[in-house]
Amino acid sequence: MEKSLIVKKSKIHGKGVFANRNFKKGSIVIKYNLKPLTKKEFENLSESEKHFTSFENNKYWLFPSPERFVNHSCNPNTNPDLVNKYDIAIRDIKKGEEITTDYRKDNVPGLDMKCNCRSKNCKLVIKNKTN
Repeated sequence: MEKSLIVKKSKIHGKGVFANRNFKKGSIVIKYNLKPLTKKEFENLSESEKHFTSFENNKYWLFPSPERFVNHSCNPNTNPDLVNKYDIAIRDIKKGEEITTDYRKDNVPGLDMKCNCRSKNCKLVIKNKTN
């Protein structure tokens, strides 16, 4: 069976997740298998590992691979469904296209980063929705 997503080098940042098949608008692109963390477990993570976390419903969540490699874009091709823990295509996505989401819609602790998405409506700096 063909994998529908692959991880490889990204022009946006480091590694990225790419479509290995076409996705139609409205389809589930990636399902998140998040690992819940206690506050103590979160605090014991390295700073680089904390970048792969989220804080929702009073819990810390750690993103495994490939989910952790979905890069931010100010013009994303998916939207997160935080209740069901997946990203949905907000437009048709072609095979080979990088899967992106808007980090501002998720509660990433301490998010404050330079944006590299290069979209026309790029915000240049991405901050947590509570920052």
